[in-house]
Amino acid sequence: MTSYSDPSRTTGADAALTDTPDEALRRSLGVARRRFLSTCTAVAAGAVAAPVFGASPALAHGRDHGHGHGHGRGQVLVPPHKRGIILYTVRDATARDPLASDLPSGFREVFKQLARHGYRQVEFAGYNQHANAPGGASLESVEGARLLRSWLDEYGLRAQGNHGFIPSSWPLTAADKDTFKKHLEIANILGMDHMGTGGDPTGSSYRADWDVAADKWNALGEIARREGIKLYTHNHDSAYGFLLDRGPLDDQGRPTRSSGIRKLEYFLKVTDPKLVWLEMDIFWAHVAQYKFHTYTAPDGSTRRNVFDPAGLVTRYNKRYPLFHAKDGVVDTSNGMGWDMVPFGTGDIDYTTFFSRVGLSNYRNPMVEDDNSPSATDPAQSLREAKISYDNMAALRRRRR
Repeated sequence: MTSYSDPSRTTGADAALTDTPDEALRRSLGVARRRFLSTCTAVAAGAVAAPVFGASPALAHGRDHGHGHGHGRGQVLVPPHKRGIILYTVRDATARDPLASDLPSGFREVFKQLARHGYRQVEFAGYNQHANAPGGASLESVEGARLLRSWLDEYGLRAQGNHGFIPSSWPLTAADKDTFKKHLEIANILGMDHMGTGGDPTGSSYRADWDVAADKWNALGEIARREGIKLYTHNHDSAYGFLLDRGPLDDQGRPTRSSGIRKLEYFLKVTDPKLVWLEMDIFWAHVAQYKFHTYTAPDGSTRRNVFDPAGLVTRYNKRYPLFHAKDGVVDTSNGMGWDMVPFGTGDIDYTTFFSRVGLSNYRNPMVEDDNSPSATDPAQSLREAKISYDNMAALRRRRR
């Protein structure tokens, strides 16, 4: 038995997947057969080949047939006002000592440079910078937020999220609740619609733990909603692994098999759509597609379920207001299936992905590359931020 993302659903786009599993997935993602077959690799004897959104690095720049950087014919896939970057990508620049370098350093100068590149949105990854930068080391305060907002406004940027404080306590301690509310106040000063975290709701594979996480996030989401903020969680690959929610039980009374639903999909089902939102890291979702393709069913059989990241977004639609637009090249030797590279220089077919998920004026894709900072090339992260911006601006819907 083969299922795609949600084993209980066979309607809509999923109902069209009637060919062999590899061919059906390849067609639904708009991947050429030759490219699909050339990049797939066997991951276990008799098991699946690694599913890939295919486009060669050479096509990353030319896949729109000469439309250039933000010009030419065809529908723009990411509107200019939605092109963003998470500041983690340029964390070396915000942390740079302005007294020791002529390169942009600290939040204000980095904002100025990102605006010159063309970006209109930023996602924070905390509020710390070098102590010698204007405002000092920490801007994690009401006063600091006002200063940051003045610089954002100065350079025509909008804050659209933060990977910040989510209370570790549950039930919430008074101190954690107060700190959470302080971060909501900071988010409002900065003008954010969304506030979130860079971690998964829980690292567990067991349904009981995801139920607890859902209760906590529903409560936090209600607090955020009262402040006019949408609370979101961000994924890594493990969150799209399979939930352990069926017997037989192990010696600690925990289930050892799966119904076939993925952990974060279950979280979507048991959280309130008016209170909890998600940011898909598209790179890590592709890693999950590579790693988590079979599960042990309640009857002990091995079943196949190929993860379709864009399909999950379209099913849950407005639950996904944000993305991390992180690219990768196929690498089947590293256990993940992908190596991270600057946006638009890899193999993930973002033209197909953004075309499938739609709602371009609703989604907020944030460029991210964990590897952009360099110990030997201090200008690299901001230079690659420009490359990533140009490649995002060049994306056009393919002509039919």
